[in-house]
Amino acid sequence: MTLREKPYLNFWQIWNMCFGFLGIQIGFALQNANTSRIFQTLGADYNNLPILWLAAPITGLVIQPIIGHMSDKTWGKLGRRRPYFLWGALLASAALIIMPNSPTLWFAASMLWIMDASINVSMEPFRAFVGDMMPQKQRPKGYAMQTFFIGVGAVSASMLPWIMTNWFDVANTAPPGEIPDSVKYAFYVGGISFFLAVAWTVFTTKEYSPEEMAEFEKFEKMQRGLAEDHHVVTDRSINKFVAHGVLWFLAGLILTAFFVGFALDKQLYILSGGCIVFACVQWAVALLKSKNCTENGFVEVVEDLFAMPEAMRQLAVVQFFSWFALFAMWIYGTAAVAEHHFGSGDPTSAAFAEGADWWGVLSAAYNGYAAIAAIIIPIIVAKVGVKLGHMINLWIGALGFLSFLVVEDPAWLLLSTVGVGFAWASILSLPYSMLSNVLPSHKLGVYMGIFNFFIVLPQILAAAVLGFIITELLDAKPIYGFAIGGISWFIAGFTVLLVKLPNED
Repeated sequence: MTLREKPYLNFWQIWNMCFGFLGIQIGFALQNANTSRIFQTLGADYNNLPILWLAAPITGLVIQPIIGHMSDKTWGKLGRRRPYFLWGALLASAALIIMPNSPTLWFAASMLWIMDASINVSMEPFRAFVGDMMPQKQRPKGYAMQTFFIGVGAVSASMLPWIMTNWFDVANTAPPGEIPDSVKYAFYVGGISFFLAVAWTVFTTKEYSPEEMAEFEKFEKMQRGLAEDHHVVTDRSINKFVAHGVLWFLAGLILTAFFVGFALDKQLYILSGGCIVFACVQWAVALLKSKNCTENGFVEVVEDLFAMPEAMRQLAVVQFFSWFALFAMWIYGTAAVAEHHFGSGDPTSAAFAEGADWWGVLSAAYNGYAAIAAIIIPIIVAKVGVKLGHMINLWIGALGFLSFLVVEDPAWLLLSTVGVGFAWASILSLPYSMLSNVLPSHKLGVYMGIFNFFIVLPQILAAAVLGFIITELLDAKPIYGFAIGGISWFIAGFTVLLVKLPNED
């Protein structure tokens, strides 16, 4: 077999293969900008908002590596990744249309769970799709194109409720317990757009056959060298799984006793429960290994988790603090702007509705800046390097977050969101660019799924502790969610400098 490199794609081929991200981000942005508003409209107190967001990240924690593992091994009429794009889009579009018609709070929380799971089914394979379809040197362009569509999709989706009200005179208020029509129509448009955009990618982009992929992989191994492409095997023993499971279980019990003894917020039980669940996962793997039942996705994914390349482990820390800040913003953004800048924490008031709509505009603004930043960031990286460039963008974003506490005029918050947009664009592209050179190519899907753990885990932690921190320690002021986010991004910027990448001087 003659080895050959993957063909370089032209602009429109890259456009088509990334266009589905436009729809995915429309759904994601509608969810992030409006879910807390829907919850509060249906009677939730903002102090309890984090726990209502919890089902979605826990679902993502389970689904992402499973979808990645399955897509690595899938081949059918639609190819390797595209079946997951399509089925995820169908489910997510249905959830987007149903959610704003939720009659009760528990129903809305359930729809958030279904929506987030479905979006993950579509979104997770898209990161691996770039690696499948593009040669290594061209992949940064693929991730930059995805970031561009993320920005465009998020801008249009975040502004949809405001557009419905100000352009089409759709009501943005409703009787107590009812979702405003502006939000409903925005979700309808979003659901249709999600499906059409993903369908465009599915039917305009043809995946390579398994034989072609094997040929390309051999070329990449030859080009990069086996030392850079090998899969690290930890040979983790049954005894180690059992022993570490015991340690995690004891940690969970101790934390639970501490929380109960001091009568702390019940949301903190999420942390101790997570420790116990992780202990049980390790014991389950030990049991399966003892019975030689290792040829299954569950065991393979857990062993891959412990076999992460060193640079991936270091990038995981960066991702953790990066996304903790983002979830603080998404959870408290509506309540913070409405209360701190518009003077109302009452979801039924006109001032709150005006503040919620303005938060939608701000969300659109930072995503619009992110689309512009996607063009500028490669220039920054060319000048100072990928790690220092990512640090600069994160620290600019941290300053943008902190400025929310001191800016009084809501209009000037549009300037604050410039920094947020640069950090957001950087988070969506540069970690994946750094990661692309350290992942084993035949495990691209599952490792992209595992890498997303460090998007989901900070959301779970945020759901567990932010309500307690804001309510008990920060005078129940949601605006302090932005302060927490700023500090978190400063930490993330520092930790990125500690990442060791191949071929660094």
